[in-house]
Amino acid sequence: MLPEKRISALLRKKNKTVALAESCSGGLLSHRITNIPGSSEYFIGSVVAYSNKAKVNLLKITPKLIAQHGAVSNQIAKQMAKGVRRLFQTDFGVSITGIAGPGGGTKTKPVGLTYIAVNSRAKTICVKSIFKGTRLSIKSQAASKALELLLRHCGQKT
Repeated sequence: MLPEKRISALLRKKNKTVALAESCSGGLLSHRITNIPGSSEYFIGSVVAYSNKAKVNLLKITPKLIAQHGAVSNQIAKQMAKGVRRLFQTDFGVSITGIAGPGGGTKTKPVGLTYIAVNSRAKTICVKSIFKGTRLSIKSQAASKALELLLRHCGQKT
């Protein structure tokens, strides 16, 4: 079963809601969630915060934190997930930030570097991945990893 279908069943069963903050995935995660009929029962909304300005204005991330760690970092991913959960007043907030390529990578932050976070009132988890492939492949892998992480955070093993 597709992970987005498993998420649908799990969130409905637990009567929980989710919101998303996407950067490098550009809305692909939202697309996958909303492909499931009835997703409006648990999916409240999303923000594609592609620029730092959007991260600051919409998700309330401080410019100082972005300057200190960079937009593609564990710290920013966690704050994005927390910010979107607060913005939409949901049980879970999920975020993706990364470098989809083909340009934009550096020695310390290569193309494919992605941080994905899930936030709830109880805790925040964040994973770092380095995906390989084309821009679309990296975005797709990031969305899949985010779905897996949300399932794990909701209490279901992937």
